[in-house]
Amino acid sequence: MLLDTLLDQPVTPGMAGGGPEGDIVLSSRVRLARNLEGIPFPNRANKEKLAQVGELVRKSVNDLSTADNHIYMFVEMDKLAPLERSILVEKHIVSPNFAEEPVDRALIVRDDAAVSIMVNEEDHLRLQCMEPGLNLQEAINTANRVDDILEAKQNFAFAEQCGYLTACPTNVGTGLRASVMVHLPALALSRQINRIIAAATQLGLAVRGLYGEGSEAIGNIFQISNQLTLGYSEQEIIDNLQSIAKQVVDQERTARKMLVENSKDAVADRVWRAYGVLRYARSVTGKEAMTLLSEVRLGIDIGIIGGVPATVFNELIVTTRPNFLQKLAGRDVPPNDRDCLRAQLIREKIKEGNENA
Repeated sequence: MLLDTLLDQPVTPGMAGGGPEGDIVLSSRVRLARNLEGIPFPNRANKEKLAQVGELVRKSVNDLSTADNHIYMFVEMDKLAPLERSILVEKHIVSPNFAEEPVDRALIVRDDAAVSIMVNEEDHLRLQCMEPGLNLQEAINTANRVDDILEAKQNFAFAEQCGYLTACPTNVGTGLRASVMVHLPALALSRQINRIIAAATQLGLAVRGLYGEGSEAIGNIFQISNQLTLGYSEQEIIDNLQSIAKQVVDQERTARKMLVENSKDAVADRVWRAYGVLRYARSVTGKEAMTLLSEVRLGIDIGIIGGVPATVFNELIVTTRPNFLQKLAGRDVPPNDRDCLRAQLIREKIKEGNENA
């Protein structure tokens, strides 16, 4: 039942909107990579060892539920249908690779999906915590609490000179990857986004698309994350990313202000055209929907469009994705029919938002 709720709910708390700087920063995420001492990394472990990791970690589920005042569940990934695994990717609970190769893999997930642990991905454990808005500190605090509960029962691979040992050398040390998901339409419209990406890269950060490494930045949504974990403390990594993310937020705000001051009519025309298409279209592709939703969200944030809550944008990021649409339909939906279903869903959500405003 808990799993059904997790798959059916439109958004997880980390993507629900709100939070500090929530009009630009959609979510903050912290991920810790951990491996069990004495067991080969997943890419070198046989089925017996991978099963051993799963059984050892399964024993911690009750500890997590008791200590965290939430219910945690243990889900064997190969027991899920391909569609269900893909929905977990669309909801940013698991990685695409983790969903594509489910054998000998498991997921431990909190009832609200704010905490999830991938078992036997690249590392034995990938612990992830998400918070809405620019809230990296709360995310790392939660991650550290969960990490402490796990480490009380498990011996993690650790070396005094290196820190936590991981399958990929770039994660050695703290094992920490922190990221923020940001919506930057004004910087994209004013053609400043490439400069921002280049500057972030020079500062040791990675800038990726909606679903992380190798994904496209559709809908002007980007993920900014740290690349270095060795030689820095967890707090230094969090503080550095928080500071740079705040600078990006400030530049996006400046770009929005300039658009309003210098090109208000042109921006308003673009925003209302996007709104009109979404409000009345009978067929919309996934990529087109994300582009138009981005422009409508910009219009909401800068006061051009009223009567539609900004949180509708956050919800539609997930619900207009191909696999979630199929789950809503309860059947296999061909691409053309899916585009029609997507358009219908968007029309209904905008109408609902207007009625509730």
